[in-house]
Formats: sequence, structure tokens, C-alpha cells
Amino acid sequence: MDHALVKRLRQEVGDRLAHQRRLDAAAGMQPMSAEDERQFARALISQVLDEYARGEITAGRRPPGAEEEEALHAGVHAALFGVGRLQPLLENTEIENIDINGCDRVFIGYANGLEEMGEPVADSDEELVELIQILAAYSGLSSRPFDSANPQLDLRLPDGSRLSAVMDVTLRPALSIRRARLGKVFLSDLIGNGTFSSELGQFFRAAVAARKNIMIAGATNAGKTTLLRAIANEIPPHERLITVERALELGLDQFPELHPNVIAMEQRLPNSEGQGAISMAELVRRSLRMNPSRVIVGEVLGDEIVTMLNAMTQGNDGSLSTIHANSSVEVFNRIATYAIQSTERLPIDATHMLIAGAIDFVVFIEKRNDYARGGRLRRFVSSVREVTGCDGRVLSSEVFAPAPDGSAVPNAPISCIDELAVYGYDPGRQVMW
Repeated sequence: MDHALVKRLRQEVGDRLAHQRRLDAAAGMQPMSAEDERQFARALISQVLDEYARGEITAGRRPPGAEEEEALHAGVHAALFGVGRLQPLLENTEIENIDINGCDRVFIGYANGLEEMGEPVADSDEELVELIQILAAYSGLSSRPFDSANPQLDLRLPDGSRLSAVMDVTLRPALSIRRARLGKVFLSDLIGNGTFSSELGQFFRAAVAARKNIMIAGATNAGKTTLLRAIANEIPPHERLITVERALELGLDQFPELHPNVIAMEQRLPNSEGQGAISMAELVRRSLRMNPSRVIVGEVLGDEIVTMLNAMTQGNDGSLSTIHANSSVEVFNRIATYAIQSTERLPIDATHMLIAGAIDFVVFIEKRNDYARGGRLRRFVSSVREVTGCDGRVLSSEVFAPAPDGSAVPNAPISCIDELAVYGYDPGRQVMW
């Protein structure tokens, strides 16, 4: 495909689309919905392609054939609403990670652990930055700047993948995309691919039904968000969920047949004047005033932790969240570190008391190259820790601990076993998934 032509046609369609938006605004009309705008754009693309074909004929050149025109139409649409030359990579279900260090340094990671170099995704670094800026304008709940004054960007792509980009703090613009290969995922799916056992799946189902507060921990790209989605999909459909995230990625609101009553909140960054920012902590506080059955915080990375723990102790049981940590027991120190850096400056002993009153279980998931299976990348739950109290420090018991292969197996009695039994947890019973 002629990428220079696609870029030129996309610019023409984008200009006409922007002109129509201005006309609608001047006439006092409501803005087009996202779907209406896409349909209108498709008509504009066809119009621009017809004009291009007539121009080629007038100039004595061969116009594009039917297949070429169809490819140009798809390319312009992808460049306008999708991710340009990244689109084929995102459509490949076997690709898990895409790391780009400049327009022509593309590294592709597959689900089976294989890594390889890919084709350039833009003709220049400037074009790569332009592509990222287009994505930042159309993805998420509000337009996000990406320029010298705002050299960092995090957002969720239309397919649910996560994009993180930087510029000017590196020699060349760089971005990483983590594919959402399992969007609509259930406990049975993760049991099937070996993430955890049937018994542990039964435990998760009962813990959700019993409204236990669960913190999911692990390293980057270990599968925390996927596990959270699967656990959240056990929440009954009649409950009202409010999710709070830095960049929309959970996507629970995308499946109304599972969760018809979901409010997805996204942190808002300041504008060019430094105004208008809305932090994660503010959103967590706001969520408590919106009649939630459960509050789900996508990822804890800062001072929102104190607000979230307070929410968990104020009757909003059944909350879920994720956090970066190296082990299940290290989670408590990580939370204390965030809390002491927060505006509340919560001391460690107070933080541990708050943890003991807020969190019921910590689940640790990890990834490992399984050399016994040819080096295939394996993700699995290796530990579940129950919080049992506080005596200066958080007291906990590792109720599921790593077996020789790393997978979590029963290890210690669960103190709330009777409560979980009410919701179907029976360690000796086989459950059909």
C-alpha cells in the first residue's frame, strides 16, 4: 500500500470531518455520536477516493482498481480512527506486546514467548508522533496532549490494548502497547489455560459472592488486569459498579450483558495552563457519592491508596484492585510506601491497621518462561494470602502457597471458610466449569 497516499487522503478526510464539526457547532446542533461520526467518515472516504480516481484519469494515469481502492479505504479509516500501520499488528491475536523505539525499531512479542523485529510503523519519527497524537485525541474520555510540554502519554486503544508513550525524554519517540488478548474473560478461561486450578477458581467465585475485598498483585505484564476482569465477571449483573482508572482499560462497561450498570471514571490530566486536573484520589472519593455496589480501582500507583482503603472500610465491601509487587507479602509494604507519600502522610503503623481492616485477600500472579515446555511463557497464580489482623504489622496467612511447579495449592486453613462455604466453596468438591 502507498502509505504516503493514505496519509494524504486521511488528511483530506480529517479536514472535511473537522469542517463538518464546526458547521454543526455553529448551527447549535448536537455533536455526532462516535458511531455516527464513523459512518459519516466512511462516506467522506468514499467521496475523497472517487475524487482521487477521477483526478488520476484526468491526468492520464491508471485509477486504483477495486481491490486497491478497498485497501485504501480500509487504510484511511484505520489511519483516521484506528492506529494506522499498527492496525495489522493489533488484529493479530497471537501478538501480546509491541515495543517501538522510533518509527523503524519495532519489536513484537508473541503469546508463546517468541520475539521478533517487525516492519516500520511510520516513515519518520515525526509521523510516529503524529499517529500517537491522533490516538490521544480520539481515545479515552477526553483528548490528551502529547508534545514537548506533555511528553508522557497513557491511554486505552479502541480494541482495549494499553498504550504508553514518551517523547523528548528519549532520543527518539518510544511507545509500548500491551495487547488485550483476553477482553471478555471468565474464571473458566483461566482455569483452562492453566493460570490457576479449579479449586482456586471455586475460591474466587465464593470470595466475590461473599463480598471480600481482593487486591491482585504482580509484576508488569504478569496478567493482573486479566485476572481482575475474570474475577469481576463473577459479580452479579444487578450490582452497580464504578471503576476508577488512570487510563480506561478494564472495559467492564463494554459488556452490558454482564454488567449493565457500570460507570467508568478516568483520571483527567491538567490542560496546557495546568488547570482542570482530576486525580485518582478525587475520583475514588467521588465514586462513593454515586451509590456504588462495588468500587474497582484499576491500578494503585499513588496516594489514591488511602482513599481506596478508607472506602473499603466504609461499607463498600467486595472491592477489587491491582498493585505492582514482587510477592504477596510485599504488598503490605508497598501500600505503606504509597500511604506515607500521600497528602495524608499516613504513618506505617496506621497504614497497617487500615490494611487489616480493609483487605481480605491478596492474590499474587506471576509470569515465567517454562523451559520444560520449550520456553513457553506461562502466567499463573502462585500465592493467595488472607489478612487476619494487625499487631503493629499486618498479620496474614498464606492460604494458597506455591507447589514445586509454582502453582498455588492449599497451604493453610482459611479463617472465613464457613462464610465462603455459604457461597459454594467446598475444597473437596469437583466443579464443572
